[in-house]
Amino acid sequence: MSPRRILIAGGAGYIGSHAAKALSLAGREPVVFDDLTSGHAHAVKWGPLVKGDIRDADALRAAIREYRPDAVMHFAARIEVGEGEKNPAHFYDNNVAGTLNLVRVMLEEGVNNLVFSSTCAIYGDPETLPLTEDLPKRPVSVYGRTKAMTEQMLEDVSRAHGLRFAALRYFNAAGADPDGEIGEEHDPETHLIPNALKAAIGRGGPMNLFGNDYPTPDGTCIRDIIHVSDLADAHILAADRLAAGGGNLQLNLGSGERCTVLEVLKAVERATGRPVPHVISPRRPGDAIALYADTTKVRASIGWIPKRSDIDTVVSTAWNFHRRSWGIDSRAAE
Repeated sequence: MSPRRILIAGGAGYIGSHAAKALSLAGREPVVFDDLTSGHAHAVKWGPLVKGDIRDADALRAAIREYRPDAVMHFAARIEVGEGEKNPAHFYDNNVAGTLNLVRVMLEEGVNNLVFSSTCAIYGDPETLPLTEDLPKRPVSVYGRTKAMTEQMLEDVSRAHGLRFAALRYFNAAGADPDGEIGEEHDPETHLIPNALKAAIGRGGPMNLFGNDYPTPDGTCIRDIIHVSDLADAHILAADRLAAGGGNLQLNLGSGERCTVLEVLKAVERATGRPVPHVISPRRPGDAIALYADTTKVRASIGWIPKRSDIDTVVSTAWNFHRRSWGIDSRAAE
């Protein structure tokens, strides 16, 4: 039986809020648990919001006892790579210790199914492409190490205590809800597409393009961009697979397509009708030349096929959301 009520840790954030909407549209009941340090209460539209920190066992236990979820989706993590390098203890405390606390409370309260938000950063600098799930985990950032460590912890807990989990390794999440109700609202915003949109409309000046001397067709990095709503769909499919008694899953969530940074900027120009002012800056340490997924396993395991992840759809949905949130009249944007 498919899980009907799902607790979403971090459900007021970017990807978590899209998962909540997808669950509601699928006839499920999302219950958001979020401390609102980086999430937004106004993004919680499809179910109750419980304010709490995943490191607070009492708050988690109270929420689980009140709502009795069938499963948990876990998005509550620190994600900014630069911040992790400056403050690793905070990242390990939240991403690793916080997840361990969440799992302990789940198991104590009889909730055994967890869909965990992981990342392709666990692979580090790849020696082969496309990236397959059996490649060694060699993360080069604190953020990637916290996610790899958490995946190992989940494996160990699963063997000892019967936890069933899906670790979904995201590539570059982007875009926004096609209806324009929710989207990316990071502060500070470090992601490519929102910053390119800002540059195109003159909010904050030219954007930085980090490196144009990579051995790629146009000299910029190659990435695998996946629409956030496609990610949300994958979480539901993974939760259903676990509820049906399927084994643990460790899956790449990418489109499998390749897109350079300059190709993204061209898509922003097509969406906005304006050029994207940018300046060439030095390469950033740790930026891989290319990262893109082999999606064979995820398609075979849960039948997930991205529907919205071509670059023009990704950018146009992001532009639709940001145009509304920035108060830009559609006629003025032409």
